[in-house]
Amino acid sequence: LQVDLWQPSSPFHIVEGMATDVRVPRNASRSLLPYLQQASIPYTILISDLQKAIENQTGQRSYRNRRSLSGYNYEMYHSLEEIQDWMDHLNKTHSDLVHMFSVGESYEGRPLFVLKLGKRSRPYKKAVWIDCGIHAREWIGPAFCQWFVKEALETYQTDPAMRKMLTQLYFYIMPVFNVDGYHFSWTNDRFWRKTRSKNTRFRCHGVDANRNWKVKWCDEGASLHPCDDTYCGPFPESEPEVKAVAHFLRKHRKQIKAYLSFHAYAQMLLYPYSYKYATIPNFSCVELAAYNAVNALQSAYGVRYRYGPASTTLYVSSGSSMDWAYKNGIPYAFAFELRDTGHFGFLLPETLIKPTCTETMLAVKNITLHLLKKCH
Repeated sequence: LQVDLWQPSSPFHIVEGMATDVRVPRNASRSLLPYLQQASIPYTILISDLQKAIENQTGQRSYRNRRSLSGYNYEMYHSLEEIQDWMDHLNKTHSDLVHMFSVGESYEGRPLFVLKLGKRSRPYKKAVWIDCGIHAREWIGPAFCQWFVKEALETYQTDPAMRKMLTQLYFYIMPVFNVDGYHFSWTNDRFWRKTRSKNTRFRCHGVDANRNWKVKWCDEGASLHPCDDTYCGPFPESEPEVKAVAHFLRKHRKQIKAYLSFHAYAQMLLYPYSYKYATIPNFSCVELAAYNAVNALQSAYGVRYRYGPASTTLYVSSGSSMDWAYKNGIPYAFAFELRDTGHFGFLLPETLIKPTCTETMLAVKNITLHLLKKCH
């Protein structure tokens, strides 16, 4: 039985009494459902026709004016080409606050674009790194990264908090980390997760870009098999995307005070460690920031997020970007798991982009303002 595990990401994390989300090909459900009944495992069908749900999201897209960026719709998922055009447009039209650059090239030769956002008010400023779309199918991530930039540019004049953030800090924003995978999720397989690098020995593509970092690499919660969704790669930083971002973060590690990575789905705010059950040295500062951020998020629509160390709150996983950032001297490292908790899973409807981004924005602003205050 071939099933695609949505939650958790690896079968090793499945324990008794836990809810698990799986995607099943139509023909396989005929044999799976009787099997579940026989084993008296209760199940619910959340989406009965996945193909139709996908087509609703990516299907009839010709009606929209692709080239007009003044009317760019932030309440819609965008292809890689559209996102890169959007970045280029902002770079040209908001040069006072936005600077676009590339940190390298993907496996398939695409540029890895980052936006540097902030007022050039003084030569040295602390910075916050934000990346979205490490896992290709988690489309709400890139949607949030774009939303964050939009909000920053729109409210900079009117919102004192945003003004303070952009004056005192730089934000490095990478809307699509895994560009090849994201492109592939639009063109070939909506539920693709990994990068698109080729494996010489197996006919499988890709590495889990969030298991490829040089921190406890390929230990618990990562797979050595190239066909697995959590494949750690042949060696740490084997993926050019990971290598390029790691290089950039290493080079700017004195400046960057926070690392925020956006994933889906689980409604959680996670901090280190992911790879072990241990308390980080600056636990009280980070825990307080997480607590306040989750409360700020909940104030918008009452959506509850769990928060805590990734290992105990979600599951143990090694080689993650968050742990690596923390280990490399970035004191505030967080991973968000955005909406929802499984009803729509990776197919979060476009109608939920706005509320999801609105509440997440509150959390991110909260963390950022916490950063500007001294925490002891």
